[in-house]
Amino acid sequence: MKIVSRLIPLVLIACVITACGYRNPNVYNGPSKSIYLTEWKNRTNQLNLDSDIYRSLTRWFQKSGSISIVRQKEGADLILAGEIISIALPSLSYGNNLTSTEVKIVLKVRYILKEIATNKIILEVPEDVRLEDYLLTGDSRTNSDNETEALKTIIEDLAQKIYQKTVSELPKL
Repeated sequence: MKIVSRLIPLVLIACVITACGYRNPNVYNGPSKSIYLTEWKNRTNQLNLDSDIYRSLTRWFQKSGSISIVRQKEGADLILAGEIISIALPSLSYGNNLTSTEVKIVLKVRYILKEIATNKIILEVPEDVRLEDYLLTGDSRTNSDNETEALKTIIEDLAQKIYQKTVSELPKL
């Protein structure tokens, strides 16, 4: 009897949550859509940056069972293209002997999402600036690792933002 009386409030809460129409805004469950994801143009000297963005975007879009990433434009519903405009590493703070102790990565990109059949622009961002700070130490290996981690954070945040914006726009089609 005690178990039943403890379960009743949980069942009621579950019913209220499901009845209120709550849905996860980060998941698209509408009609199936296929997105042709192009390799981004990389205008920087940072090798593999375009590939890293591609992989991160692919991981995000795989979260939805109704969206698939395709490698051919033919047959795709949408096309997502982008360009890495620039990357800069300005120093933020200095220590003894005027050596840098903290650096900021500034990554500028642009991207566009279009419906292929109608050529309608669904999402266009002419310039998206992403920032992430990291610390410098006396060890070059640690500095390189810190820079890599900061760049991974930027890429992951960028891919998540693009995914979320796409998912919010798809129901409007």
